[in-house]
Order: sequence, then C-alpha cells, then structure tokens
Amino acid sequence: MTPEELAADLDRVGYLPDAGVATAAFLALRMHRPLFCEGEPGTGKTSLALALAQALSLPLIRLQCHEGIDASQALYDWDFPRQLLHLRALEAASDGALDPDAAEASLYTRRFLLARPLLRALEEAPCVLLVDEVDRADDEFEAFLLEVLDTSAVTIPELGEIRALVPPLVVLTSNRTREVHDALKRRCLYHWVEHPDLAREVAIIRRRLPGVSERLAEQVAAAVGKLRELDLLKPPGVAESLDWARALQALGRTELDAETAAVTLGAVLKYREDATRAVASGVLG
Repeated sequence: MTPEELAADLDRVGYLPDAGVATAAFLALRMHRPLFCEGEPGTGKTSLALALAQALSLPLIRLQCHEGIDASQALYDWDFPRQLLHLRALEAASDGALDPDAAEASLYTRRFLLARPLLRALEEAPCVLLVDEVDRADDEFEAFLLEVLDTSAVTIPELGEIRALVPPLVVLTSNRTREVHDALKRRCLYHWVEHPDLAREVAIIRRRLPGVSERLAEQVAAAVGKLRELDLLKPPGVAESLDWARALQALGRTELDAETAAVTLGAVLKYREDATRAVASGVLG
C-alpha cells in the first residue's frame, strides 16, 4: 500500500484527506507508531480514525478522555457486584466450610474482569484505537497512557501480562486546550490538521449531502471560510458546514443570501457573541 492508495481507500468510505493526512496515516500504519492529530475542533481528526477503521476493515475502539479519567476507566476494572454474588453463592454452597484463599482466587479471574478500551484494544488487535481529546486528561493519565502505548502491553497483578500480538493502530486527537507533554508526542507521529481549503470543503459537502447543488455547497464553504477568519469564540468546523448545508436543504433553499444566512446562523455558530460579530462584520453579505 502507498499513501495514494490509502487516500483512495479513505475517499471510498467518504473521508477526503489531503496529501499530508494520508501520508501521516500511512506512516503510522507502516511504522506501527501512534498518530497524534492536533488542530482546531471540527477539522476531521476524530473522523479520520473512524474512516481508517472502515477503510482497513478493522474494528474501532474509542477511548473518550475527560477531566479526571483514570486507569480503571481506560484499562480494566473488576465487576464487584458479580464478585459479591459469586462470594455469597460460595458461602451458601460451602455450608460454613469456605476456604478463604480459594474463594479469593476464584474472585479474580477473567470471568469478572471488565475490559475497558485500552485492554480491549490490546486483546482485539489488529484494530484502530481512538484516544479522543487526550488534552482533556491530566498529567498522571498521560504518563499511564505513555507506558501502555510504549509497550503495547499491560500487567494485571491477578492475571499477569497481556500483550498485543500486533500493535493497534492508535490515533490520538487533541484540540489543544492545553499542551500535551513532549514525552507522549515524541513517541507519536505528529500531524496538525487544518481546516480544508475551499475546493475540498465543497467536495466534502457534496459527498456527504448529494442533494446539495454545487452552487450552494460553494456558497456555504465560502461563507464558512470567511467566518473562520473572524475572531470567534468557536470557529465553525466541517461539521458545522454540513449542518448549515443540511439546514438550507431542509428549507428548500438553493441560494445562500444574506437574509437566509442570518436566520440559519444557529446551524453554524454556537455563541451569541459569535453570531453578533458575524452579522456586524458583513461577511454574510
């Protein structure tokens, strides 16, 4: 496979990559290195992982990061309610002669292990592991994640080491709400994902919404491009472009004029201040 062939496969499943994204994804696949995708929200970072899974016919496993996430939420946990029921059943069956050591050993088996995304990825590889919005996690979780990605293995004290036969294809995304540590980035291939240019955004709209005319797709993409140049709290991403085109399609509009843009602006801008600034700037016509 070449970067061009991977780009064609991604195109086939509805993701239109530029040369940089296709090459970065190809190298991650060939070199067995995680791909760290950073960029503004809505540039298609998460969609890339979804498309790679489809294009490569691999299962997708997603770990959604959030503030306070810890190893038990990402790796594994024990099913305490089932363990308790099991222990009670043993006590009832033993008629008061329960062997504590044997009972404890029976509680910590694979039967009662709840595999979270990271463990599932190691066990089910080859697969695509999406670690989404890693910038929302804290430093401690980053260090833990670094160790798992570095070795493609984890050790569960009660069960021993679990190692992936083939490293999963890992895609990490960040909206850059904070800087991710260099130690994690050094172990990854890095790619900054830009908003698409006008032609590619038009192609994305037409691909995802075949009923939208090329003229309307061009108007939406051009208007969104102008909005991104403003100092907005949340510049619109491709998802907002699609929502706007979908809203116009639902209203039966074939042209994007100033009046229509003003009444449908809620499909593309999500803050009152941004809407006010957009109208005042005159970019909507």
